[in-house]
Amino acid sequence: MPAKIIVKDIQKSFASDKGPLSVVGGVSFEVGDGELIAVVGPSGCGKSTLMNIIAGFDRPDSGVVFIDGVEHTKPGKKGILISQHGSVFPWLTVQQNLMFGLNGQTHDDRAGLADHYAAMVGLKGFEANYPHELSGGMLKRAELARALVVKPEILYMDEPFSALDALMNLRMRNELLRILEEEEHTVLLITHDVEEAIHLADRVLVLTACPARIQATFEVPIPHPRRLSSPQVQDLREAILRELGVYGDKQAGSRRGPHG
Repeated sequence: MPAKIIVKDIQKSFASDKGPLSVVGGVSFEVGDGELIAVVGPSGCGKSTLMNIIAGFDRPDSGVVFIDGVEHTKPGKKGILISQHGSVFPWLTVQQNLMFGLNGQTHDDRAGLADHYAAMVGLKGFEANYPHELSGGMLKRAELARALVVKPEILYMDEPFSALDALMNLRMRNELLRILEEEEHTVLLITHDVEEAIHLADRVLVLTACPARIQATFEVPIPHPRRLSSPQVQDLREAILRELGVYGDKQAGSRRGPHG
């Protein structure tokens, strides 16, 4: 599949009391058109910094990001970021939040499109509700719909479900997979949850501790829907956790990719 995103030798440091602190230490990879890539790594390893650079919200010290072969240096219409911090406006209703940013159309067209995506994520009947009137899971659905309604080619997802309880997290993952069957998007997912990465991704990239580098790449050749209790998933989970140092060894075997 053709590359939608190309990341070449991204490096980033920040100033500290002890001098420059290297956060991203030279990261290169590609994301195919329509592919879902998950990036996992230790807490504080630079995952979000890397995401912000790829999405265009920050500039690297060196290296380059290409989107469809064009250098990407700032946020653009092709991609939208869904973060753990939330993005809906509390003073707008669900419908108004979804209509925000839809330009060049009549009010009725924008309202109809907003209602279509509200229904797609299971919020039919809640279009007139304000964010404070929604549960945590419903609020996350509204954020997902707000991203999808502008029809981005790329979804940048930075631990989008981390604030949800385990059951709602699982439901939202299944919701995302259902939506991706209906509408094709290229997805770059940052997560600390190995199970979430395996559940969703076509490939999983494992980062080292700060400064972040790609330590290993794992293909996930398991068709959806994936049974998280299956031996294949459990074997892959253990291999990734070994790379993350949880088991104290690195016997990832044949699943380790070319960066391992």
